[in-house]
Amino acid sequence: MEKFYLKYGKATDTANGHDYIVYRFFEVLPGALAWATFFLIIFFSYFTPLWASLFIITFDTYWLVKTVFLSMYLRSSYKKMRLNLKKDWFDILKESGAANKELGIGGWSEIYHLIILPFYKEPYEVVRETLLSLVDSNYPKDKMLVVLGVEERAGSGAYDTASRLKEELGGEFFKFFISAHPVNIAGEMPGKGANETWAAREAKEKIIDPEKIPYQNIIVSSLDIDTRVYPDYFAIVSYNYLSSPKPLRSSFQPIPIYNNNIWDAPFFSRVVASSGTFWQMMQQARPERLATFSSHSMPFKSLVEMNYWHTNIVSEDSRIFWQSLLFYDGDWKTIPLYYPVSMDANVGLSLPETVKNVYIQQRRWAWGAENIPYTFFGFVKNKKIPLGKKLFFSFIKIESLWSWATNAIMIFFLGWLPIILGGQEFNISLLSYNLPRVTRILMTFSMFGLITSAILSTSLLPERPKTKSKIIFIWMFLQWLLLPFTIIIFGSIPAIDAQTRLMLGKYMSFWVTPKYRGNPKTG
Repeated sequence: MEKFYLKYGKATDTANGHDYIVYRFFEVLPGALAWATFFLIIFFSYFTPLWASLFIITFDTYWLVKTVFLSMYLRSSYKKMRLNLKKDWFDILKESGAANKELGIGGWSEIYHLIILPFYKEPYEVVRETLLSLVDSNYPKDKMLVVLGVEERAGSGAYDTASRLKEELGGEFFKFFISAHPVNIAGEMPGKGANETWAAREAKEKIIDPEKIPYQNIIVSSLDIDTRVYPDYFAIVSYNYLSSPKPLRSSFQPIPIYNNNIWDAPFFSRVVASSGTFWQMMQQARPERLATFSSHSMPFKSLVEMNYWHTNIVSEDSRIFWQSLLFYDGDWKTIPLYYPVSMDANVGLSLPETVKNVYIQQRRWAWGAENIPYTFFGFVKNKKIPLGKKLFFSFIKIESLWSWATNAIMIFFLGWLPIILGGQEFNISLLSYNLPRVTRILMTFSMFGLITSAILSTSLLPERPKTKSKIIFIWMFLQWLLLPFTIIIFGSIPAIDAQTRLMLGKYMSFWVTPKYRGNPKTG
């Protein structure tokens, strides 16, 4: 039976009333769990402050243990990334003799890289830097097919930028093609997913099929327009593709490091950007949990079989993993590369604009909650996926989104509720006296993770521009003291915002993060 649900974007896309109710229930679930958590803590703090206090202490202890384990994952991933950066992966690829007879691929020289770069109104300088990183990469350019995906709705300026770059750098690659994604296609949401899908189809029709390149010989990389690849990115992707036991059932995920403009970003943008990098590094150390995010690579043959990316959702980068998992009946995984790509930290033209942009970007990322109803509904419909795998992915998805929305607020604010709401009888108890001290001790130990974050973030910085004083390194270190406020303002709150919108059926549209070069006045 056709898997009709694979292209659902929201409850209103469902085929019948019963499916609508089931899908809508799963849309409500993330937000309902978050708000139920806050309500129950307040409720029990007022009516049973003793039990609420015990829960808070237990939760803080759990958070401490979780912090220790996550710090271990972070350090492990960091070490592997640093080790991979020291290796010449193109030499390793050539010397390994890696091949895949099952796919009919004799070696790396038969592999092509289809590189899709969707862009909207980003400046010429931003797109050029991305293309130059491809030119400078340690991989034969005659194996690269570059597609610059222009949005027609962006106007003639975007196409002029693409044409200028094609004339300047297009000759460096085997093929350089400009695709123009039309406006007002029925059933599409304007955004990256629709653009890159159009670009991939155009590449297939106008480049790949005429050249008669076997689909299994092509690795497609969907890169955000500000992505600068490190020199050996395509070599390490090729190596993993050829050496993977199931190359056609695997995605390949680099570590995003937001370093392109990090010296021009204000402190909170740097902390948010580094926190995102650290989370992805921790996920790389737990590959059984790893889904695709932002810039990533995957087999072109599999992408064609699945009819490309979703075109009517916001979180297409992570959705392609869940779509693949459902399409191939649970037989899909994301392979961690432990290798970075460099991207932009969020910087606006002014400090208030940067605050706004960082918040909106985090809310857009948190809109990944839309993958909960999609995946859970798919699990209900797909009987071929093993029950254990369904339960595993269901738990990690709901737990991660629930933690994103609730944990920071619970840790830093709700611990005082039993004392505030518990009444006179509780406030004269020994537990009331010790509760703030116990939670303070537990949280103090948890904050030692900030030291690791500060050290690692400093070590990942690019070379300091001569226009920046050496004193900035001190501020780069001390900025992590503001993490408790940052993860609430730019973590929990936008996550609650996104999950509440989904719960109420107030569906979000795709928001393009503005990109700038130079030195915006961010304060």
